[in-house]
Amino acid sequence: MIRVEGVNKQFSGNSVLHNLEFSVPDGQITALLGANGAGKTTCLRIIAGLLKADSGNVSVGNLDPFKNPKGVRRQLGIVGDREGLYERLTVAEYLSFFASAHGLAGAELERALKLVRNELELSNLWNRRTKGFSQGERMKVSLARALVHSPRHLVLDEPTRGLDVLAARLLRKTLMRLREGGTAILFSSHIMAEVLELSDKVLVMAEGAIVGSGTPDELMRQTGCENLEDSFVNLAYGNVAERSKHGELA
Repeated sequence: MIRVEGVNKQFSGNSVLHNLEFSVPDGQITALLGANGAGKTTCLRIIAGLLKADSGNVSVGNLDPFKNPKGVRRQLGIVGDREGLYERLTVAEYLSFFASAHGLAGAELERALKLVRNELELSNLWNRRTKGFSQGERMKVSLARALVHSPRHLVLDEPTRGLDVLAARLLRKTLMRLREGGTAILFSSHIMAEVLELSDKVLVMAEGAIVGSGTPDELMRQTGCENLEDSFVNLAYGNVAERSKHGELA
């Protein structure tokens, strides 16, 4: 399980996250929705241990990302907003490097590489250097890197950006398989159809705070809207307008 409890974060005196609190249970997919600048990426980076919260607590499988970063990295897969590929390496070399960094070796390493190659249909890219890859190809390799050590927790920042229809379908299939295996998955997205298909729970962020939480159906009932997109707009943008009207964002 991933837990975020009372997390606050500022940059240059500007508050980015405000008392953020939620959990992502094992075997569930949770979607994080919010306008650009709502704090989604900052939240995901704090969970991954790439940023430190100013206050509050974060745990990944009961481990603190800053107190036990090695322990968290062993059980966390990350797909961030930048792919971070090493363009002189082939896909096989790149994934072997990261699998080895997670302690895999010998037959275990070979099994892990074969699994992600087949799961994500990477055979046609396997022996190619990643330089010149399309956005969708880069994203597939980044996802393979996140999965190669079979993590129990997965954090993804807009994972389908740049993917074509077939690659996006493959990603959704992979995430649903991982959920069935007990993985706790948190992902951000702007694509409502994707959120509806995948999510057990949806978190709506606005101005660094959670302003809505529940299943897609629950959010629609709470807002009186007929679809998730209208519910999101009502919660995210309506909340900002209301807070601004009362001077809370001044």
